[in-house]
Amino acid sequence: MTSKEIARLACEAMEEKKAQDVKIINIENISTLADYFIIASGSNRNQVQAMADNVSEVLGKAGAEQRQMEGYQNANWILMDYRDVVIHIFDEENRLFYDLERIWRDGSLISREELN
Repeated sequence: MTSKEIARLACEAMEEKKAQDVKIINIENISTLADYFIIASGSNRNQVQAMADNVSEVLGKAGAEQRQMEGYQNANWILMDYRDVVIHIFDEENRLFYDLERIWRDGSLISREELN
C-alpha cells in the first residue's frame, strides 16, 4: 500500500466515526519522519477511541502494518504510526494546546480529494 492509500483510508475511517476538523499535512518534502500527518478531533474520550479503533480495523483489513499506538487509554491524544503516515487523534482541548498544525506549517495542507 502506498502512503497516499493509507492516508485516504485512515481519513475515511475517522470520518465514519464523525471526526471533526480533519487536516492532512504532506510533510514528505520537509521531514524524513513520514509522508503525511493526519490530525483530527473528537468531542469526547469515547469518540476519540472509536475513531482510533476504526482506523486500526480498516487499515488492518487493508494490510497496512501499524507500528505503534500511544495514548489510547487516556484518549486525549492518540498517536498511530503507520510508517509513512502518522495519525493524531485529539480531544478538542489538547488539539488546541499542542497546535500541531502550527508546528508543521512548513508542510503542505492538502484536501481529501488530493488523496484519491
